[in-house]
Amino acid sequence: MRAARSLPVVLGVSVLLAVALVLAHLLLGRSEIPARDVLRVLVGDAEQPAHRIIVLDYRLPRVLVGLGAGALLAVSGVLVQAVVRNPLAEPATTGVGAGAALAVVATLVVWPGHAWTYAAAFGGAVLTGALLFVLGRGALALAGVLLGAVLAAGTSLLLVVDSAPIATVLRWLVGSLNARTPSDWMQLWPWVVVLVPAALLLASRLNVFALGEVPAAGLGVRAAPLVATVLLVAVAAAAAAIAAAGAVAFVGLVAPHVARLLVGGDHRVLIAVSAALGALLLSLADLVAFSISVQVPGVAPDVSGVPVGAVTALIGAPVLVSLIRKESHP
Repeated sequence: MRAARSLPVVLGVSVLLAVALVLAHLLLGRSEIPARDVLRVLVGDAEQPAHRIIVLDYRLPRVLVGLGAGALLAVSGVLVQAVVRNPLAEPATTGVGAGAALAVVATLVVWPGHAWTYAAAFGGAVLTGALLFVLGRGALALAGVLLGAVLAAGTSLLLVVDSAPIATVLRWLVGSLNARTPSDWMQLWPWVVVLVPAALLLASRLNVFALGEVPAAGLGVRAAPLVATVLLVAVAAAAAAIAAAGAVAFVGLVAPHVARLLVGGDHRVLIAVSAALGALLLSLADLVAFSISVQVPGVAPDVSGVPVGAVTALIGAPVLVSLIRKESHP
């Protein structure tokens, strides 16, 4: 009942915050554009072509990719936690981020350039998920951590052999929304439209699965097919998000954790609220990351902005510590 009553309020507030974040991203940037000119661009009445390019080709895709990737990471986190029955799990537990990074590095070493990085990241993440399902039956979390470590070692080995792709691969390892383009959003949004509803369709069976495999079987829910389906959706969601924004840490952990505090553990509500919170969290973290100025040794002092993954890690670390303490002292 609490979840049913809270859902409209949470989603309504989330929509308002999402609109505010989109406007903030459109209005703020290194190039100063008056608010009235931004509004003219949005209604198709831009006086200066440069303003239209900045707003529609750089600022808008960046915030849209942040919202979409955040939603997918949060949904993936909910599903992974449900499958492994561990609130500390997140998409990184499956090793898909390490698989995406390895595929990107291997592609750049064999075919230098950036044309295939999105496809390589997505393919590497999906193949990692398939390998996890084959190797990790009964111990998905442990298998995912070990698989991620092995793949990360492979990435390090390739970078030792050829260090040229290191700058590009760092974006995948940390997570960044810099220089997102309309193409990035066009590749991401179909996955959001397909995978979030797919996760919602699994919600009722996940509620039954949470009772335990034996009770679930008695109610007609077989564990093996359900785990395979849920893992497929979770890995696909994480793969699409990582391909678009890199292996952003902790969004898939923090958003479901906060959602449970707000609406409880009913997956029919939890998945939707987690998606909304994940979208808001990543977009807000990117706004903070963009506003931070840093001075790197040997680089001009006017460099600004840090990878969004660094900000989400700072947010997620205290949440992880809190969850660990809660699990240790129930």
